[in-house]
Amino acid sequence: MNTNFYSLTIELSVGFIALLLLTKALGKTQITQLTPFDFISALILGELVGNAIYDKQIGINYVLYAVMLWGLLITLVEKITQKWKRSRSLLEGKPAIIIRNGMIDREELKKNNLDLHQLQNLLRNKDIFSFNDVAFAILESNGTVNVLKKSLQQPPTRDDFSLTPNSVTLPMTLISDGEWIEDNVYQAGMTIEELNKKLTNEGLHVSHVLVAEWDKGKPLYLQLNRAPFIKNITIN
Repeated sequence: MNTNFYSLTIELSVGFIALLLLTKALGKTQITQLTPFDFISALILGELVGNAIYDKQIGINYVLYAVMLWGLLITLVEKITQKWKRSRSLLEGKPAIIIRNGMIDREELKKNNLDLHQLQNLLRNKDIFSFNDVAFAILESNGTVNVLKKSLQQPPTRDDFSLTPNSVTLPMTLISDGEWIEDNVYQAGMTIEELNKKLTNEGLHVSHVLVAEWDKGKPLYLQLNRAPFIKNITIN
């Protein structure tokens, strides 16, 4: 390989890793509405185009090679995250519960480089102006926050009718793309063994399930994705 191409390969590969680490270090709120790879790609490709325009020593062949190499790196990462689900949390991050049962989790805020002022701003974007209205808040991988309000604050509010408030639980995804999400299974107070028995009783295997959602006090909701199992069902 030509020395210049070899150097470009090394520089792009190192740049890819360095920018990924930088993006992770900046925290999720720095890349709102973007995945880490969208953010990195925008930076790198913008720089490549800028160099092609302003640096006369960089020929179009180098730019084309760089763009193709960068595209291959992005495609490789996407394939890895699709094939090995556990790599997603490492490469893309995973949602974090920053308010649980009405209590702010300061440790999760620290892990995600988020302070209370930023959290208040994110909540205001959801038309929530008091922490006291929030039962659960989840910081998503792209930096946005999704909120489950306390039952008294959900429209129409039970408070308006002087009704006793119901407890609020956070629905959990137990199966995604045919694979167990073990942490969620245990947080739901169940085991994979007992859930496998429920599936077996229905003539199903975990590989048949596109998504399984658990909500306390409700039947287990399944969406199946493989013929002849393309349908939605619930299991008590």
